[in-house]
Amino acid sequence: MTVLGTRALSRALLARQHLLARTDRTPLEVIHHLGGLQAQAAPQPPYLGLLSRLDGFAPEQLTGLIEQRAVVRIALQRGTIHLVTAEDCLTLRPLLQPVLDQALRTTYGKRLAGLDLAVLAAEARALVEEEPRTFQRLGALLAATRPDRDPAALAQAARCLLPLVQVPPRGLWGRGGPAAHTTAEAWLGRPLDPEPSPDGLVLRYLAAFGPAGAADLRKWCGLPGLGPVLQRVAPRLLTFRDEQGRLLYDLPQAPRPEPDAPAPVRLVAPFDNLLLSHADRSRVLPEEYKGRVMTRNGLVPGTLLVDGLVAGTWGLTGEREVAVQPFVRLAPADREAAEAEAHRVLAFAGGGGAVRIEAVG
Repeated sequence: MTVLGTRALSRALLARQHLLARTDRTPLEVIHHLGGLQAQAAPQPPYLGLLSRLDGFAPEQLTGLIEQRAVVRIALQRGTIHLVTAEDCLTLRPLLQPVLDQALRTTYGKRLAGLDLAVLAAEARALVEEEPRTFQRLGALLAATRPDRDPAALAQAARCLLPLVQVPPRGLWGRGGPAAHTTAEAWLGRPLDPEPSPDGLVLRYLAAFGPAGAADLRKWCGLPGLGPVLQRVAPRLLTFRDEQGRLLYDLPQAPRPEPDAPAPVRLVAPFDNLLLSHADRSRVLPEEYKGRVMTRNGLVPGTLLVDGLVAGTWGLTGEREVAVQPFVRLAPADREAAEAEAHRVLAFAGGGGAVRIEAVG
């Protein structure tokens, strides 16, 4: 069985993520291909995630998709907010319901003990479909008939039990607003997929993140028990081993560039799924930098990629300054490329501002 080294896995991942070469595909096509963009922090990550991957991308392209309800923000993979196409929302949300169920039991189970959750969900659905509600307002309304219960826990129960989407202007570039919610069915005017395919979920993941194994798949989506699904679709797949001997699966026609394929300098968005979708992140994140990127408080800053690997962090401030913090001394060509990428971000954000490459830290 062919063994794929770290560089081979890195190049395969970057090719599928459109980070070896930017693409002229539409934002909607890329969002679908990636299985959504992590959008827990509003509004920058999805916009910057598309900017790093697309030629000619402008903020109004994604803003228009959100306003037209072609894409939505909803809790999906790992129970976190993702920006996905409307079709993926209706398919992925029922598939990933066990992830939300587990989060509810783990975090709020004791505070919800004894409640009829079906009744709670029905009441919450009526409230958010009457008009979009923030969790603060929804919790207060649900607690009005349950005065002995924690409003925040009631609101979070609704989040896990119902497919709640965040409505604009939340998440819009340059605007923003409170996180108000209604159901996906009410917002999109369509029901959830009654028979979503876990096989399709596995194949979609491999298309964007492969080659990968069962542990990687679970890390991406948070859903346990997908090993049998992988076994079921295995006859349609190729198999490899990594250097630790772990079994990896992949789509036959998916790109697997040579390990020495050039990887350009890129500024990857904060919370990008490039870094969050494998059990072993070493294909893009060297172990010595993991603690500097995967912070204890759950924040994941933007990252600087050099030769396909994380080599620093970066951020866009409210003052329209892009600050890049390399972990290593950059070669002149890489420093020049990092500055060019930073100026590209500034132009996207409206021009002005400054680029600052900080001293190695």
